[in-house]
Amino acid sequence: MTVTAAMVKELREKTGAGILDAKKALTENDGDMEKAMEYLRQKGIASAEKKMGRIAAEGLVDSYIEGNIGALIEVNCETDFVAKNEEFKALVKNLAKQVVATKPASVDELLASTCAQCGKKIEDVIKEKVATIGEKITVRRFEIVEGNPASYIHNGKIGVLLNTDVANEEMEKDICLHIASNAPEFVSREEIPQSVIDEETRIEMGKEDLAKKPEQIRAKIVEGRINKLMASRCLLEQPFVKNPDVTVAQLVEGKLNIKGFIRYVLGEGLEKRQDNFAEEVASQMAGN
Repeated sequence: MTVTAAMVKELREKTGAGILDAKKALTENDGDMEKAMEYLRQKGIASAEKKMGRIAAEGLVDSYIEGNIGALIEVNCETDFVAKNEEFKALVKNLAKQVVATKPASVDELLASTCAQCGKKIEDVIKEKVATIGEKITVRRFEIVEGNPASYIHNGKIGVLLNTDVANEEMEKDICLHIASNAPEFVSREEIPQSVIDEETRIEMGKEDLAKKPEQIRAKIVEGRINKLMASRCLLEQPFVKNPDVTVAQLVEGKLNIKGFIRYVLGEGLEKRQDNFAEEVASQMAGN
C-alpha cells in the first residue's frame, strides 16, 4: 500500500512522532493507522528507555502555587532547544501542579503518582514525552512550601519560592527578586550551623596574610572577617538589591516575617553535554 503525505501527517498529529518515524511505521504496517500507532508506542517506549542513560543538564525551573501550597521544581532535558519547546514547558508546569496536588515525599513518589487529568502514571507520561520530544527527560528535584507562598522564575533558569507569614504581593515579589539576584543561603544568622562557622574560621586562620600576626590580633581579625562573611550569606542582613541603603531586615520590618525560601539554579552541579548539536541532528537525519 502506498503511504501518502496525508497519512503521515495524520499519524504525526495523533502521536507527535517525527516524519521519518511516522513514515516508517506506516510502511512496515501496510498503511494500517492503528497498527502504526501501536508500533510507534512500542518503539517510543523502547526509545525512551534507551535515552535514559544520556546527560540531561538543560531544562527548566518552574513553580506553581494554589492556595496556601506552593511547589518549586526542576525538570531536566538534554538541550536548551528542547527546553524552549512549548510541549516541554507545559509538561514542567503540569508536573509542578501534580506536586501541589499530591504532595509527594520524593521524586520516586511523584513518578508513581497518577495524573488526575489523563489517568496515567507520571512515569509513563514522561516516557511518552521522551518518545515524542526525542530527548531524555528527568525530574531532578522539587520542594513544597505550605503557608503563604510566593515565587519568581527568571527565564526558567533561576527559581525562588518564598514563604512569609502574611500576604504582601509587591514586597514578596521584591524579596523573591532579591533572592534570585543575591543568592543568600540562610534567612538569618541563627540558621547557620556552627560547623559552617567553624570551617570558615579554620580557613581564615590559615590565610597567609595573617601568618605573622600575634595570636590575639589574628583571632580578632578573623572574627571580623567571619562576621562579614556570615552577614553576606544571610538574607535579612544583605543590602536590598533595589536600594542598597537598607537591608532586607529593615525593608520588611513591621510588614511581614520571612519564614523561609528555596532557590534553584538550573543544572547546578550537573555535568553538561559537550557534543555538537548540529552533528547530532545530521547523524539522526542519516539514520545513525
